[in-house]
Amino acid sequence: MSRVFNFSAGPAVLPESVLRTAASELLEYRDSGMSVMEMSHRSRDYEAIIQDAERLLREIMGIPEQYSVLFLQGGAHLQFAMVPLNLFRGSKKADLVHTGAWTTRAIAEAKKYGTVNIVASSEDANFSYIPKLDTKAFSPDADYFYICSNNTIEGTRFTVWPDTGPVPLVADMSSNILSEVMDVSRFGVIFAGSQKNVAPAGVTIVIIRKDLIGAAMEITPTMLDYATHAKENSLYNTPPTYTIYVAKLVFEWIMEQGGLPAIEKRNVEKANLLYDYLDESTLFKGTVPREDRSLMNIPFVTGSAALDDAFITAAAKNGLVQLKGHRSVGGMRASIYNAMPVEGVQALVEFMKRFEAENA
Repeated sequence: MSRVFNFSAGPAVLPESVLRTAASELLEYRDSGMSVMEMSHRSRDYEAIIQDAERLLREIMGIPEQYSVLFLQGGAHLQFAMVPLNLFRGSKKADLVHTGAWTTRAIAEAKKYGTVNIVASSEDANFSYIPKLDTKAFSPDADYFYICSNNTIEGTRFTVWPDTGPVPLVADMSSNILSEVMDVSRFGVIFAGSQKNVAPAGVTIVIIRKDLIGAAMEITPTMLDYATHAKENSLYNTPPTYTIYVAKLVFEWIMEQGGLPAIEKRNVEKANLLYDYLDESTLFKGTVPREDRSLMNIPFVTGSAALDDAFITAAAKNGLVQLKGHRSVGGMRASIYNAMPVEGVQALVEFMKRFEAENA
């Protein structure tokens, strides 16, 4: 069977060349005589892998020297607790823009350790837009200001970063890290699960300004203290070694593509292909206002649950898989991460046109 076009929201599509390299090195990594899966994380070979991964990520994103790069475990969900445990150091208050399922969970965790001030919310419309911000609602004494930069389920994204002044801006970038050029210096903390744009599930990238490390709450477990991992260069305990290895291969692939400027250009091209069709279609409709549309996750509907199901079934038979929308939104969702080729989006649009002609 030939490979399908996989529109899964995560775990998601990986570059085919990365998969081929990983396959060729699966039994033996270079001249080590063993697989990366079998290596000690204390070995010279593996230390070179994780150091290369950090070096490449720093180069790709332009990460300043005053930031630590950590490769952790627990997914973005663990960061919902690690962020307040490490950053609640003064007022124990956080400002937050509430934009969907993942900020809902971040709120619940942060409230266990301090106060959460919801400065704006789009809950009134099932989180289908990014709310406008009024700086008068911001807390000048907040320990941090929290956003989810791209909402995987709802298909929305921040196109303008909040101006939080001296308050550190924290962003969950799990579904759009490495998708476009971003100024890391605008943020105090960036974190992202790997399973969308970076690697298989298993590693969480944390990019944190060094002055925000070292003042965790007294109740913070050792493993949840950023200082623990920064001091040991992400090798305090056994990290997800193979996932970090694949991440390194993906970083190399991004460099080969021309870095983030080239990646962003292609992502805009892919998104526009689908959005332009949705805007002119009489059957399919996008669910997000133009100004808030995600480049990575594109939800759409027909208005009929039965027709949605028929489309998803027919698309899968044509090699276009994982298009079912999240249960909280319904309809369909096409996740078109970095590794989704332009040809995949073109194939989806052509199939949608045929489906529309047969069902309009």
